[in-house]
Amino acid sequence: MKTFLYRSFIGILFGAFIAVILTNSVVLFSGKDMLDGQLFLKNSLGSIFCGWFFTVTPLFFENTSLRLSQQTALHFVTVVILYFILAFGIGWVPFTVKSFLLVFGMFVVCYSIFWTSFYLYFRGQAQKLNAELQEL
Repeated sequence: MKTFLYRSFIGILFGAFIAVILTNSVVLFSGKDMLDGQLFLKNSLGSIFCGWFFTVTPLFFENTSLRLSQQTALHFVTVVILYFILAFGIGWVPFTVKSFLLVFGMFVVCYSIFWTSFYLYFRGQAQKLNAELQEL
């Protein structure tokens, strides 16, 4: 529970940070003097929620009673469902089949890149630890 709360806090802060960076970028690069407050609130809350669930859902990978394939499937399905509910609800992705398929394809590519990168990193860490243990 302590880990869940800590990760929740970090995810909320990270999501809020991303919202601030995006908002400042819009103000700086679009030349707008004023923002729509309701739109800002909706997008900021979406970014915060997104930050939260992307930092909490990796807890699936800490469940040692599941195989890596099960952990990955649970994580993928959870983030896809939460992301698309959020993205369609807020309006980040238009609610059409073509938009869904395009964004889903990009999501799968990004997810695959991140998953492979983390897998290779942690496999390398395990090999390094095993080599150090062999020296003892």
